[in-house]
Amino acid sequence: MSRQSLERNNEQDKYLEAANKLRAQYEATDLQLNRHTKEFASYKYEDDIATEGDDISPKDPAIVAADVAAQITFLRKLKFQYLEQNAKDKYVKSIVSDIDDAPIVTAEDNKELAAVNEEKKKKLKVAKEGLAEVQHNIRTLAPMVEQDYTKVKQATERATMLAQKILDARLALMRLRQTNPHPRLTIPMADQKLVDQVEEMQALSDEVELSKKKTRTVKEQVKNGALEIEKLRIQQAESERAVQALQLEEDDNRLVPLYDWYTASLSLHQSLLGLEESHSVSENELQLVYRIGDSTPPTRISISLIFVPDTRELGGVETTGFDTLGVDTTELIEAHIQSDDVPGLVALLLSRARAAANSV
Repeated sequence: MSRQSLERNNEQDKYLEAANKLRAQYEATDLQLNRHTKEFASYKYEDDIATEGDDISPKDPAIVAADVAAQITFLRKLKFQYLEQNAKDKYVKSIVSDIDDAPIVTAEDNKELAAVNEEKKKKLKVAKEGLAEVQHNIRTLAPMVEQDYTKVKQATERATMLAQKILDARLALMRLRQTNPHPRLTIPMADQKLVDQVEEMQALSDEVELSKKKTRTVKEQVKNGALEIEKLRIQQAESERAVQALQLEEDDNRLVPLYDWYTASLSLHQSLLGLEESHSVSENELQLVYRIGDSTPPTRISISLIFVPDTRELGGVETTGFDTLGVDTTELIEAHIQSDDVPGLVALLLSRARAAANSV
């Protein structure tokens, strides 16, 4: 045996010893690849743990993107560990095995592996582009889907509210039907009734306008009568002062024409206003009796004016004969007592009584 062959055998022994050491170290190392595979299959993220037991999985694009990023990171680490362990395994097998049995890796095998890797890279690139496009579509369509969901939710709430309103309206309609049995007022009947009411209101408005005109006329007459009475009172006062100044005797012939003139004036005034009697019941009460209408026998009404003692302030009014004509004098008396308008009260009571007597 030559020296070169001995050196070659020693070198092979060194390699063999190193390979045995590496194999022993590999067997002593607990890689636990099976356990890692099971852990990967049963791995749960924090979001999965938080939503465990729920039927609805997270649909938020941000949560999905975070899950995908975490899974990609975990797969890259696992791939790196797998490639590392696979290379170590092949290297150990190629060293510890016999030369004849050792797998021979040629350049053609490397080219085939490179072609396979290139093809896988292309597929991976296409898959990544598809995934990126899907993620972009999710980010783009998520707000639109949320808007549509909001619109649908609002429409659903509105439909529920309208359904409740329809149910309430039906219940109200049923109550109205129970409250108002047949015969019910139809729409044409209601329209006709409305037209009749409008015509009636128009007629009443015309009557009110006519009554206002008559009232204005009567007021003017009463005003003129009041002025005439005031003139007669002034003339009466002047006559009384003249009589007192002359100190006429009862059998003086000049007093008779004056008395006749005053009596005739008073009779004219009474005939104009229809006043039949006027006398003082007491110191603060004046009773007036009027003749109303031209009927036979004539209708008579009485107005008693009660004043506050020692004043000219109207304290109360008593009327008789107005009930037979259907005239309510309560509100009129209260209003004129507050304003202390005696002539206005008497004129208004007479005008109401004459209007009621004419309408009978």
